[in-house]
Amino acid sequence: MNDAVRIMRAMRASSSDPASLTSESVPVPDPGPGELLVEVGSTAITAGELSWPESWPAIPCHDMSGVVAAAGDGADGWRSGDEVYGLVGFDRPGAAAEYVTAPAADLAPKPASVDHLSAAAIPLGGLTAWQALHEHARLTAGQHVLVHGGAGGVGAYAVQLAALAGARVTATASARDLAFVAGLGARDVLDYSGRFEDHVRDVDVVIDPVGGTATSRSWPVMRSGGTLVAIAEEPDPGQGGRGDVRGVYFVVRPDGGQLRELAALVDKQQLRPTVSAVFELAALPEAFQAQRAPRLPGKVIIRVRHLGGGSDRGSRRSG
Repeated sequence: MNDAVRIMRAMRASSSDPASLTSESVPVPDPGPGELLVEVGSTAITAGELSWPESWPAIPCHDMSGVVAAAGDGADGWRSGDEVYGLVGFDRPGAAAEYVTAPAADLAPKPASVDHLSAAAIPLGGLTAWQALHEHARLTAGQHVLVHGGAGGVGAYAVQLAALAGARVTATASARDLAFVAGLGARDVLDYSGRFEDHVRDVDVVIDPVGGTATSRSWPVMRSGGTLVAIAEEPDPGQGGRGDVRGVYFVVRPDGGQLRELAALVDKQQLRPTVSAVFELAALPEAFQAQRAPRLPGKVIIRVRHLGGGSDRGSRRSG
């Protein structure tokens, strides 16, 4: 990096109110040991994320797809121009900026078959679903999985990954999204406005990004020995009065190795990212409002910069 301070554009919030987001000029961060500086092509927003920061001002948005601009000491194997994607740790400034730094181990080569807009829709939801199913539920082929919010940012990946693992998938969704979720691989899709518990039984794994009554109503439909993986909030430690099932709560972590697995599935057309809407960086406040409103399934994406010769579809570089 040059000694002269380089300046970038970033959106920073001064409170949990999206209206507090303003475009500011801030220094481009320097990559530390083992870190990459990434020029951000696209990022994405997550419901409720403006309540996460412990100090203000804060740069939000933790999904990221872009190109390597520089590497810190020890960040071997990466070159400037390599296309990467990943989840920026929640303890770091986010990717609603022209540049962001992250540990190289947290990032992976961007899926070659999709553009930066679609790649930015993958990391948080895809990693959450992967870790829920494979680390916490220890899913095996033939098990019955119930996914709440099957059209949501986590649920859509959970449905696809569970089906790919050979599970029988039941999901809940809004009436408008039933066909969409069935197309992701769910055998049965139930309108969440009704009583799913009247139609589902013998569930081995519940993936619950919804919380509230969806959690409490899930315990009775589980098979003995089953696991409920809660993502929105910690589940009842009493497990609905059942001592023969397990409840787990976790927060997703960045993982470059798992991102490589997800990218391979995307490139084999076995995993489909979905983009709901695209906003420019300066329209981030409006994007948060759109995220809260009824909309098509998929992530709300923020286009930070056109990469790859002026289009969102970059060249197919490998890391």
